[in-house]
Amino acid sequence: MKIRQEERKDHKEVYKLIKEAFATAEHADGNEQDLTEALRKSRAFVPELSLVAEDHGEIIGHILFTEAKVGKDTVLALAPLAVKPGYQRQGVGAALIRQGHKIAGELGYSWSLVLGSETYYPKFGYVPAEKVGIQVPEGFPSPNFMAARLREEAAPVKGEVVYAQEFGL
Repeated sequence: MKIRQEERKDHKEVYKLIKEAFATAEHADGNEQDLTEALRKSRAFVPELSLVAEDHGEIIGHILFTEAKVGKDTVLALAPLAVKPGYQRQGVGAALIRQGHKIAGELGYSWSLVLGSETYYPKFGYVPAEKVGIQVPEGFPSPNFMAARLREEAAPVKGEVVYAQEFGL
């Protein structure tokens, strides 16, 4: 498996992959692929943090981190993470998260936020965001809204979260 930055030529395949991956997801609203399309056109988009996992030339996974704000600090929002159904539970998502975190830290980002599984994301350093002083957005279940420190020397962040407007929050 190879992880690389997504390219324009990948967009159609990634769109289909995200739609397929979320079709049977327990918590999905069905527009994750459209959100990805919108985020690519937004000011929050960081091209280096739109990654694909390839296996023998086939795209089998995708992850996207975009900029958000906590108070006055710029952080990242991980959304979405998608793995083709036939490749799920084989470490593809974990590899994408780890590589995304590595690149994000190298780019100078200190924190990542995610709304996701409280049993999956803690494996990658995510803790309930409210425990580190980040306000849980209205309507988000507290245990599922998490933050991860991406760099050892990261200063604490505190306050309200403002996502890219494309999230519709």
